[in-house]
Amino acid sequence: MPGARSLPPLIEAFLDMIAAERGASKNTQDAYARDLADYAAVLAGAGKTPQNAATGDIRAYLTFLAERGLKSASSARKLSSIRQFHRFLVSDGRRSDDPALIIEAPRLGRRLPKILSIAEVGHLLAVSKEGLDDEARPVGERLRALRTACLLELLYATGLRVSELVALPASAAQTKDPFIHIRGKGGRERLVPLSSAAREAIAAYRSFLKKTHAGASAGPWLFPADGASGHLTRQVFARDLKTCAAAAGIAPARVSPHVLRHAFASHLLQNGADLRVVQELLGHADISTTQIYTHVLDERMKAMVRDLHPLSGN
Repeated sequence: MPGARSLPPLIEAFLDMIAAERGASKNTQDAYARDLADYAAVLAGAGKTPQNAATGDIRAYLTFLAERGLKSASSARKLSSIRQFHRFLVSDGRRSDDPALIIEAPRLGRRLPKILSIAEVGHLLAVSKEGLDDEARPVGERLRALRTACLLELLYATGLRVSELVALPASAAQTKDPFIHIRGKGGRERLVPLSSAAREAIAAYRSFLKKTHAGASAGPWLFPADGASGHLTRQVFARDLKTCAAAAGIAPARVSPHVLRHAFASHLLQNGADLRVVQELLGHADISTTQIYTHVLDERMKAMVRDLHPLSGN
């Protein structure tokens, strides 16, 4: 635990807070502990503490990180830790002002997520459903095809993380509600939509599973499989997804479960969804994580100005 590392009491208090109030995992706590211990050590070298550090001290720390050769993405992550730490110090009454409030994150060479167009996802879904009713297909092949079609439909309908998707409980097949309950990263809970197409895909897959593998269908997992976990692994789904992509004429390198999650978010924003709503659906604790998708909004705004502004030249 972080306490075994003799961290400053203020950092210990912050870690206790994120564990108790946010359900932060041990890995998350360890990451914050490393970032904040480094920050506190550099401040101490300058004769400062987190309680009397000024905005200039935090900027000097970021400059120090750059001189140390740290990449912008890593510096931005450390700054995020520092911001949350100072926000905690203010809310907990440990200091009256927040010196990190006006500091901008280091500029990143923004790496946009790979996405598929709406038409490409539609085609991928259509190809995944081909031959599902073909009784001449071997049972194992047909079951795998039904499972892949179901996983694809569910992933694009919900935007689940692949780890959440493959570990869905069997009870998800019985819900009559238009949503399912998800316990995600850090124990955070959320509701995600379940489209009629996704429910139909679950019903078709589970019906065939029950008919051909009654024992497996009676287990606790929606997608049962042999192995230590008892459910389908991410690797197997990723492999089956790439096979489906190849059949659809889409380069397998462009397709992964995470790309489908990106498509879910990007297509919602493209069609006018609010960024905060997308944050909730994806299960992001911080909206800054969701903001990677704003490139979709940027493109839409550019197109709007190009097409509608009276002086655009069109």
